[in-house]
Amino acid sequence: MDRFDPRGKVNRALLVGVSEYEFTRPKHRDGVPGQLPAVAHNLALLVRALERGGVVRPLEITVARSPRLADFRHSLRAAADAAEGLLLLYFAGHGAVPSAGDELWLQMRDAEVVRGETAGFEGAARFTNVLRILANSHAERIVVVLDCCNAGNAARVWEAVERPDVRRRVSVLMSVQANNRIDAGDADTPTPFTARLVELLTSGIEGQGDEVHFLDLAEALRAHMSAHHRTERGECWEPQSRTENPPVDVVLGIRAGAGRPVGPGTALRQPAPGTVGTGVVSRPTSGRRRQRALGALRSRSFLTKAKAKASVARVRAAAARLRPGSVSPSALRPTTPDPTRPSGRPPGGLPSRRLAVVLLVLAAALGLVGYFVVGNAASDRSTCAPPVELRLLTDPDLESTVRKAADTYLTSAANTTGGGCRRSGITVYGAGSAAVVAGLRDQSDPWQRPVSDDTDPQRDIGPQPDIWIPATLATATRARPSGVARTYVTLEPDAAPFAYSPMVLSLPQDIAEDSADDRTGDSLAGLRAKLARRDKTASVRRPDPEYTDSALLATVGLYGAGKADVGRAEESVAPAGPPAPAAGDLLCTLPDNADTDRSTGALVPEFLMVSGIGCDRTTRTPRRAEYPDDVPGLDPTFVRVRWKDGDNDEAARDDAVQRFHDWLTGTGDTGGKNGNENGNERGKESGKEADNGLAVFGQDGFRAPSGTHAFLAAHDSADGLITDPGPPAVAARAEAMDTALNQYRNANGPGRVLFLLDSSGSMAGLWQGPGGAPGILKQSLGGLGTQDEYGVWSVASPGHSLYTELLSFGPHKRQDAERALDGAAVKDAEADPYAALKAALDTMGRKGRDDDRPELIVFLTDDEDNNHLTAKGHLDELLASPRIRGVPVVMAALDSGGCAKGRPDQRISDVSGGRCLDTKGDLVAGLRDEVARTGTGDE
Repeated sequence: MDRFDPRGKVNRALLVGVSEYEFTRPKHRDGVPGQLPAVAHNLALLVRALERGGVVRPLEITVARSPRLADFRHSLRAAADAAEGLLLLYFAGHGAVPSAGDELWLQMRDAEVVRGETAGFEGAARFTNVLRILANSHAERIVVVLDCCNAGNAARVWEAVERPDVRRRVSVLMSVQANNRIDAGDADTPTPFTARLVELLTSGIEGQGDEVHFLDLAEALRAHMSAHHRTERGECWEPQSRTENPPVDVVLGIRAGAGRPVGPGTALRQPAPGTVGTGVVSRPTSGRRRQRALGALRSRSFLTKAKAKASVARVRAAAARLRPGSVSPSALRPTTPDPTRPSGRPPGGLPSRRLAVVLLVLAAALGLVGYFVVGNAASDRSTCAPPVELRLLTDPDLESTVRKAADTYLTSAANTTGGGCRRSGITVYGAGSAAVVAGLRDQSDPWQRPVSDDTDPQRDIGPQPDIWIPATLATATRARPSGVARTYVTLEPDAAPFAYSPMVLSLPQDIAEDSADDRTGDSLAGLRAKLARRDKTASVRRPDPEYTDSALLATVGLYGAGKADVGRAEESVAPAGPPAPAAGDLLCTLPDNADTDRSTGALVPEFLMVSGIGCDRTTRTPRRAEYPDDVPGLDPTFVRVRWKDGDNDEAARDDAVQRFHDWLTGTGDTGGKNGNENGNERGKESGKEADNGLAVFGQDGFRAPSGTHAFLAAHDSADGLITDPGPPAVAARAEAMDTALNQYRNANGPGRVLFLLDSSGSMAGLWQGPGGAPGILKQSLGGLGTQDEYGVWSVASPGHSLYTELLSFGPHKRQDAERALDGAAVKDAEADPYAALKAALDTMGRKGRDDDRPELIVFLTDDEDNNHLTAKGHLDELLASPRIRGVPVVMAALDSGGCAKGRPDQRISDVSGGRCLDTKGDLVAGLRDEVARTGTGDE
C-alpha cells in the first residue's frame, strides 16, 4: 500500500464549523432544525489536535466559524489554491439530502430549505461542487472529514466521480452512514464523532504505532461509534470512508508524547508565505507564481544591500521597542523546527501575534509587504479580484480530456493578467448525453427553478452551464429548443468542430485482422462478419447509448441503413448485466476478467485507445483498432450557452468564455490555426507545457477536424492505431441519432415490471415522504410508458396471504399508479421474502412464456425479515431455480450493508442477472435506471 507523508510540504487545513444559524425552526418555517452549540467546541479541540500532531503547521490551519455560503466558498478556493502537499477539509454542521438521496448539501450559516423544491437548499454547499473545487487544487492528497447528519450520502457523490485520478487523490471520512440523522450531543461538549476523532488524533490508535493514518483512523472510528452509539433511526452508528482501490494511506498526525520526526526537507522549509497564526489565510500562490514573485524581488535594483541592512536594523529596533528584551537578533533568523517546542508557539518563544507584528514591520521596512491578515476568521484579501467562475458541461467520454485542457488553461499565460492574477476559473462536469439534450431542448425552465421530483435537471445534470462541449456537432443541433415549451436558454454553437476521433472496433490483438487494409474500408457488419469467421466465440460490446454520443453513434452503425432488426442487433451486443455507462468504463472493466478481455471487442472512440487505458489494475490484452466506414466519428464542438436573466456579469463572462474558446480551439494568439492538418508537432513532447487546447487533445489521441484528419500529436503504432485509415464515415446527422435512440428505447417492445414493496412493521420508519419506500417506487415510474405492463405487490404476511396486490398487473397511466402507491400502508406483520420472490418468479415466468419482452422484478426492502429467506435452505433453493435465471431481480435494500459480498440480496441479484442496490450507493437513481432500461418511458 502506498503511504503519503505530508510533513515538510506546503499543507492546508480548512476547519469549518457551523454552530450558529440565522434561520431555525420553528421561528422560521424554512429554517434548519436548530442551533448546534456543540460544534463550537469541535473547532478549538481539532485545532489543538492538529497542531500537536505535527503534520499541519499552525500557520497552515484556517478556522471558519459559522461562515455564510459565499464566505465558505471563498475560503475553500483559497485553501485549495494554496495547498501543495495535503489539503484537509473538515465540516461540522447540518447536512441535508434531497428526496432522491443522491446528493449531500452542507448547510452554512445562511441556510434555508425552500419547501416544494427538490434542490431547494439555499445557503448550502452542494458536495458535488465542493469536490470539484477540491479536485482543481494542486495538492497531492486531499482528505475530507464530514461530521453532520446524512454524511454518508457523500459516498455516492465520491463514487460518481468518473476520473480515477481524482478519486485516488481524495479520501472522504463520513461521521455516519447515508440517510441517517445523528445527535450532536450536549451544548457544553463537542459532538460525539469529533470528540472521538480528536482523542484518536491525540492519543494514537492502539497497536498502530506513533503515526495516525487515515485508514486506521477510519476503522477505529467505525468500531468505536458502532459499538457505543445509535443513530436517530435506532441503527448502529457506522462512520463510513471512501478511498480509491488500491488506497493511498495518509499520515494525519503523531500521537502526543511521541517523537516528531520530520518529513523530507522540513528543516529547510519556512512557514508558508503570507500566513501568520492559526486561522490566517493570505493570497494563495502556486509554486510557479511564487517563483515569478521571487524573481521580481531579486531584480529590484533600488533595493541595495546597504539599504537592506539599514532596513533590518530599523526593524530590530522597532521590534525591541515592542517589549524590552523580547526580540533578539537571532529571533529574526530562519530556524529549524524544534520538536520539543510547545505547540502553537513559533521558534524563539515569541507569541504568534507579536511575531506577526514583527514580520509586518520587517516586510514594510524592506518594501516587500505581503498580504498578512491576522484574525480568527478565514479571509483571502489580495490585489487579485475573484476570477469569473465558468461552468463547462461536456459528454462523459470527453470529460477527462476536457478537464485536462481546463486545468492547463487555468495556469496558462492566456488566463493570467499582467499582475499574475487568474482571469477565470472553470468547473468541468459531465452528464448523460440524452439527459443533456432533453434538458436544453425542453427543460430550461425547471433547470433554472426545479418545481417537482419528476423533472429536475439541476439534480440529474448539474448547474446551468456557460459552455457546453458535446461530442458531436449533430448533438448540438438535437438540443436546440423545440419551441413547444417556454425556453430560457440560447445555444450558440461554433460553425465547425475543433477536433475529431473516429469510432473503432477495438479488438484483442490475437483475434483482430493482421493487415491494415483488412482493418479499414468495410462496414461494421462486414468487420463483425470477418470477426465471427476468425473466432466463433468472440463477442462485441457497446456502452449505454443514452449516456454518451459515442455509444449512440455506434448504435447508428449497428442498426445500419433501412429497416433494421433492432431486437436482434441489441441481442448481439447485450452484456450479462447493465451496459457500461461510457466507453472508458467499458475499456476499464474488460481486463477484470482475462478470458473476457481476450475475446471481446468494444465499440469505442479511437482516442480512448491512447488515453483511456490507464485505469486498469491488471494486465491488459493488447488491442488493435478496426475502422468501420459507416459509423460516424466524434467531432467535439464548442457551444456558448446563454440563460435568460443571467446577464448580471455578461461582459466579464463573455470575455472569459471567449478567451477560453480561443485558447482551446487554437484560434487565438496562443496557438496555431484551428484544424491544421500538419499538427503532428503540437504536443509531441508530452512533458512540454501545452500552448493551447488542441495540444492537450492531441496528447489524448484526437485528430484534426478536417482534411485527412491527421493526428494532432504523434502516437506510437504500438497503440494499435492506423495513421491514415482512409475516408471517414459521413458525419453524424441529428435525425439519424434521434431515430436510433428511439429504436434503442423500444428495441424489444414494451417491458414488464413487478414491484415487491416490503410493507412489514419494520418499514414504518422508512415509509413517509419522497424518500420513503412508496416515494422511491413512485420516482422510478417515469421509465415506464403507457404500453408497458407493471404491477405492485405489498409484501407482508398478516395471515396466510403472502402479499396484497396494490396495483394489478397491466398497462397504467402514471397518475393511477401513483395513487395506488399513496394508498400503501405498513402492516403489523413480517414479510416473507422467500415466498414473495418465488411467487413473483412464477408469475413473470408465465407472462413471458411466449415472447422476448424485457422483464424485471424489483424488491424494495429493509432486509429485516431475511431470516425467512435464509432458513431451511430457502435461499439455496431459490438460487437453484431455473426461473431465477430468466428474469433479472433488482434487490433494493434500504440498508447500508444490503449488497455486501455474500449477503442474500447480492447473491440473488448476481444469479438472476439483475442489480443489487443499497444506501451505500445511489439507490434511487440506480432504481430509476434499471426500470427505465426495461420500460419505454421518456425518463
